[in-house]
Amino acid sequence: MINIVVTSKPVDGLLYYSYEYCDMLNKAGIPAQVVIIRHRKFNQLDYVNAITNKYIHFNNVYIDTYVPADDDITLIMGRSMMTLSWQSFNDYNDVQQRNLRRLFGGKVISVYSENHPVDYPKAVEFYKPTQIIDLCDTEVYPNGVGEHFEKTINFSIYKPLVQDVQFKYLFLGTNEKYYATVEEVIDQFPDHGILTYDADYVNINYNNIFVPVDNIMGKFKTYVYTKNTFDPAPRIFQECKYYGKDVIYLRDKTIVDGGSIYWKRDIKEPDVTAIINAVEELNEN
Repeated sequence: MINIVVTSKPVDGLLYYSYEYCDMLNKAGIPAQVVIIRHRKFNQLDYVNAITNKYIHFNNVYIDTYVPADDDITLIMGRSMMTLSWQSFNDYNDVQQRNLRRLFGGKVISVYSENHPVDYPKAVEFYKPTQIIDLCDTEVYPNGVGEHFEKTINFSIYKPLVQDVQFKYLFLGTNEKYYATVEEVIDQFPDHGILTYDADYVNINYNNIFVPVDNIMGKFKTYVYTKNTFDPAPRIFQECKYYGKDVIYLRDKTIVDGGSIYWKRDIKEPDVTAIINAVEELNEN
């Protein structure tokens, strides 16, 4: 069994990629499931709603309860899934802690990222996985390690888009840094919605749309991209291309990272070849 582990908040892009690739692996005949170890601020229903709002089904998802077998393989769609759990390890209950140790203490397939260059090695040392195989989007991370692998959206399981436009411009403010860049320009876009969490950094004077949101892609006309910090995999770019939505790239175009790479990428079908190769390599050992 491949356990695709999620430790992030609901509506985080890695939760969606995890669910989508779980579906693709099962369709390819590879047994897989999503194992969510909840963030302390969210309950099970928050994660269930995040998935059911977006997809036509809710399959092969375990929240906190799954106890991995000794021969299971853990897949994380970004290194941060291991790092975040280590950083907040004391915030988990006893069951969650035991499951995290089992999930990350065996064989792991890890999609390369550079969110936590100092803390990720500390997380690895803490969990002591028996083996790690890296996959890497070498365009986004030219100095990364592992076989080339691109996170690509599995649109085949999306719910149909319903056009229900409620504001003209959508902004993404799901953390304090993202929200700060939105505030710098928001006065220029009075007919807006800001997709965000109900957090201390949120300005109540703006039209904040708290996640999870059903049919978010149908609620706006134009996405305004303002992030000036590193952006590894901006899913909304691809979603806008898929649905023919306009995008305003309101950012320094000299910045080269996931944001600029995904801005230029065309829509592609997800490819699980690199994951299958990693599974085969792990099973040989």
